[in-house]
Amino acid sequence: MKVFRGFNHPGVASACAVTIGNFDGVHRGHQAMLALLRSEAQQRGVPSCVLTFEPHPRDYFAALHKKPELAPARVGTLRDKLEDLTHCGVDQTVVLPFDARLASQSPQEFIDTVLLQGLGAKYVLVGDDFRFGKQRAGDYALLDAAGELQGFDVARMNSYEVHKLRVSSSAVRDALGQGRMADAARLLGRPYCISGHVVHGRKLGRTLGFKTLNQRFSHWKPAASGIFAVLVHGLSHRPLPGVANLGVRPSLDPNDVNGGRVLLETHCLDWPETLGSEGAYGKIIRVELLHKLHDELRYDGLESLTRGIRQDCDDARTWFAARI
Repeated sequence: MKVFRGFNHPGVASACAVTIGNFDGVHRGHQAMLALLRSEAQQRGVPSCVLTFEPHPRDYFAALHKKPELAPARVGTLRDKLEDLTHCGVDQTVVLPFDARLASQSPQEFIDTVLLQGLGAKYVLVGDDFRFGKQRAGDYALLDAAGELQGFDVARMNSYEVHKLRVSSSAVRDALGQGRMADAARLLGRPYCISGHVVHGRKLGRTLGFKTLNQRFSHWKPAASGIFAVLVHGLSHRPLPGVANLGVRPSLDPNDVNGGRVLLETHCLDWPETLGSEGAYGKIIRVELLHKLHDELRYDGLESLTRGIRQDCDDARTWFAARI
């Protein structure tokens, strides 16, 4: 899949079948929409294209109005979104910066400058709750009328349901926020996971006897947080069981080397000997968060923190043993 930051690049297809959205989590509803998009693109002989935004529009408006509580919790990072879109067979994704200029465009300006001039849209597929343009003034009816007048096809896909539950990014966020990992997996069609490079951290874990693989979550408000039983992919020929902390580590100094940023810190229950003590840095791993053990806790010292980690490891082992 080709990825472009904006559409003013020579590699962007001159014509395409496009769908528009944030695609946070790329859940089963998104997957069904992308399958339809690919089919329609193939029939027209043009590439399939996803138009998405970074930051999330609600992130932009939350910052603009200085109301961080308005920002949605983030299911996945941009990296994971692009990886998921690749697996769905999308030909190209255009990541459009959501800024003041885009936010101020009227619906017709968005159609003219983005869909037609920028992407050469021949077919536009949207969800049943799609809104666009300044103050969300544009809707499906307006888009469909523009298509009739300006020569592009428009289609709308109804909600996708699993066991009478509408599949949406909001439903995924709710499941993750409540630690209902099995429900989140049903909505996503796969276990919830986070991928990325292993980065250097404070290296406190190794002094406590629990080496960790640190990954940065590139948004300040993850949908999930706490301590989880996990599987780690990318270090061995088989996934490795482990225990992980996703969050801000309340027992540690917020001014440490990670600057108070959200981290996923994973301890493999059986560290692969082939990696040695430093072998994982720079590697790309994927961590599946399978079962939530508890919320993040604040410990009153390193001794109690060590006891807590040891108990988490024992609980994770017990959970994995019950699944065999």
